[in-house]
Amino acid sequence: MARKSTPGLTCSFCGRSEAETQLLIPGPDGNICGDCVEVCTQLLADQRPKGAKGAPKLAKLTVPAPKAIKSFLDEHIIGHDQTKKLLSVAVHNHYKRLMQEESKPDPRFADVEIEKSNILIIGPTGCGKTLFARTLAKMLDVPFAIADATTLTEAGYVGEDVENILLYLIQAADGDIPRAERGIVYIDEIDKVARKTENVSITRDVSGEGVQQALLKILEGTVARVPPQGGRKHPQQEYLKINTRNILFICGGAFVGLDSIVKQREGRRSIGYKEVIKEHGPSSAAAMAAKPLEVQPEDLIRFGLIPEFTGRLPVLASMAEMTEDDLVRVLTEPKNCLVHQYQKLLAMEGIDLTFEKEALREMARLAMKRKAGARGLRAVMESFMMEIMYEAPGQKNLKTINITAEKVRASSLAV
Repeated sequence: MARKSTPGLTCSFCGRSEAETQLLIPGPDGNICGDCVEVCTQLLADQRPKGAKGAPKLAKLTVPAPKAIKSFLDEHIIGHDQTKKLLSVAVHNHYKRLMQEESKPDPRFADVEIEKSNILIIGPTGCGKTLFARTLAKMLDVPFAIADATTLTEAGYVGEDVENILLYLIQAADGDIPRAERGIVYIDEIDKVARKTENVSITRDVSGEGVQQALLKILEGTVARVPPQGGRKHPQQEYLKINTRNILFICGGAFVGLDSIVKQREGRRSIGYKEVIKEHGPSSAAAMAAKPLEVQPEDLIRFGLIPEFTGRLPVLASMAEMTEDDLVRVLTEPKNCLVHQYQKLLAMEGIDLTFEKEALREMARLAMKRKAGARGLRAVMESFMMEIMYEAPGQKNLKTINITAEKVRASSLAV
């Protein structure tokens, strides 16, 4: 029950007097009016953890069909059609599994439990592994977090604990843990946690096999305790609890040297492209470079992943190196392609920017030499456009800029 107000007092928050408000509650160091109490009550309700009693329910999941997922991926990512189909089916099945848990199950399959299928993407740097995961999360409107496996170590050693991966996801969900439990986590450079050697070592492999062991439970599904501020765990610390059973984990890595392991398994004698050129000519070598590896779990085990870890990543997607034609398409076809980005920037200055087809191909050739895929392409474009973006803004008489192949060849990039 509120104490009786005293005449002449004002609210310490909004400054209104007792005559201006219906209720004024006096306190030892300040006063608060009824209107400010209502505002504070609403603020507390908004800040209440989403899993707490009285919190709003999660929005019902809507899962697009695999064809719809692939069509969305086609708008943002060039090539890799087989990988798109594989990921579309895997993601559709994963979120259909969550829908089945939230809806009334078919009585015929009431006892059937659909297991989670995490994904492993294998491909050279710059081929779009991270972009795949980010685009899928964008389409499904679920929290998305990226973690780097190279920073992880086994618990008790210098580095990050694997639970910190989940903290990034909670932060991406703005602290909404139930929403985070539907999210997607992409773990990059997963090949860097492979065992350092097949031989028994007297030293502990804390950043290799130790990390794989620590990730097993999280990938499979467990209630993890996450330090709210990250870092190491302490006995007196409070933890955020998050169930990883419905979180989709996508791991990616270049797996340099895996091609040799695959060829040995397939019984090929020719390793590398020199032998391929001798036997079948340059065109066959180019075709093989553009063909994704047919990877089997046994190849990953030979590479250095432990069997238990590969078993928790049942969906394998292998991506090929991007060709020159792919890089030309990357420049012009996606919704957020680099050409459109620079055209928009210069359009703000009233300048019309155009690129000749051969100029784009010349940039693709320069990017191919860097052997960094789409990342190399962006570096080439940024370096070439730097001088133009420096000079063009502010020139009132400049209305059009046309980029030709000769300009690209004459730039410092071609040296």
